Amino acid sequence: MIARVAELCFWLGRYLERAESTARVLQVTGTLALDAGLPPDQCWRPVLAVFGELTRFSEQVHSADEDEGERVQRFMSWGEDNFSSIQASVAAARENARAIREVVSIECWEAINELYLWMRSDEAKEEYLRHRYGFYRSIRRSVQLVLGLFRSTMLHDAPLDFIWLGVLLERVGQTARVLDVHHHAFSQLPNGHQVVETSLWLSLLRACSGFEPFMKRNQGRVTGTAVASFLLFEREFPRSLAYCLKSAHRYLVEFHPPGTQGLPGAETVAHSARLLEKLQPAALTAPGATVHELLTQVVEETGTLCNLMAAEFFGAARALGSQSQAQ
Repeated sequence: MIARVAELCFWLGRYLERAESTARVLQVTGTLALDAGLPPDQCWRPVLAVFGELTRFSEQVHSADEDEGERVQRFMSWGEDNFSSIQASVAAARENARAIREVVSIECWEAINELYLWMRSDEAKEEYLRHRYGFYRSIRRSVQLVLGLFRSTMLHDAPLDFIWLGVLLERVGQTARVLDVHHHAFSQLPNGHQVVETSLWLSLLRACSGFEPFMKRNQGRVTGTAVASFLLFEREFPRSLAYCLKSAHRYLVEFHPPGTQGLPGAETVAHSARLLEKLQPAALTAPGATVHELLTQVVEETGTLCNLMAAEFFGAARALGSQSQAQ
């Protein structure tokens, strides 16, 4: 498989997952802001922290005509210079899909292009102003449609595997950041009414699409420890860190099976295995271990894993392609 195509497939998956995740977090935070009675800063600043956009937001957004929630939502929905915004993520996904039209099925291309065109239409802007919840829901459903079409209309071979690797590794980073930022913020709040505390933890689950699966797995009071353990270690929930990393490792092993010689990916597979081994419930039982430290390690090592993929699969494949052409 040509390295350029593999890399575009990988980033296509990442951009689509990023658009869906941004819409979901904004949708859930909007509901939380109405229900929890928290100050705007405590509701909306964590959204910027999750996507690493606090500094850029402070530098670019100075309007005093809107409240904090409106400024954050506009920045994260429409920001042209914000690479985590919904509009920027959809545009990047569409550009990647356009560059590999020979790989992506026509149904997937049409769905991605329709979302891209809708985001630039007056209809989308009117929906954003009139029915914010519905606007985010439309984006989420459109992205989920594309992801479903990938699985049902494309060959299950290397291009789809790289797309899904991008989805899974982006999901690891997003879930880890959402859990880290909100777990820390909610844990620091003064003790209040149990109903309010429960609603905060449930909002965290909804931000990761984990409310119903969590309730099926757990009974009794909803606590920060139970929510964190579910999002970290539940191997049957498709957005948990354990599930995503295990699935990503399985794809990587298919690219570089044990004992393989001469193919790129040995370091990437080894690093993935080490990271998966660290992500065990026992990691939180060691003296001084905290959820924050574990999540920070996961985010950093997932970034390292993506860099290794770029060097071994994309960079090495380009080098191999150049050598074969020279021969």
